[in-house]
Amino acid sequence: MVIFSYYIFDRHTECIYSKSWVAPPADGSAPPPLSAAPAGGPTSSAAADRRSMNKATDDAKLIFGTVFSLRNMVRKLGGDDDAFISYRTAQYKLHFYETASNLRFVMLTDTSTPSMRNVLHQIYINLWVEYVVKNPLAPIEHKGGVGVKNELFELGLDQFVRGLM
Repeated sequence: MVIFSYYIFDRHTECIYSKSWVAPPADGSAPPPLSAAPAGGPTSSAAADRRSMNKATDDAKLIFGTVFSLRNMVRKLGGDDDAFISYRTAQYKLHFYETASNLRFVMLTDTSTPSMRNVLHQIYINLWVEYVVKNPLAPIEHKGGVGVKNELFELGLDQFVRGLM
């Protein structure tokens, strides 16, 4: 199993956390929405960081738009009882989990990966709630693009995901 990236969106549709584990190979067989450093000629480090940050922001917006559209389509076609869980393309599989508080967890994996809904639920319960929600210093709202900056959450998520790979 290969996990490409992970995103968390809040109820205001802002990407409050994103992380990539596997950089896309040069042959284009990986999914396009990965936050890897841009390849190119000689540029300054600040310009490369800005391009990488813009690409990550654009990728998060594309992923949220896709999830939002597919989730609405599933609800209209199947009723309120049906839920959007995942979809697969030739290059990647997107897994989706939504909480009662409208937090949306998205994971991109390779196509052969089985459903990661339970994994996303475990990340929410064991990592998000424990390290972010129960942290009195963490902000409740993440308006204006302020993301989650919690070292324990990041370390726990990295260890958890690397244990799955």
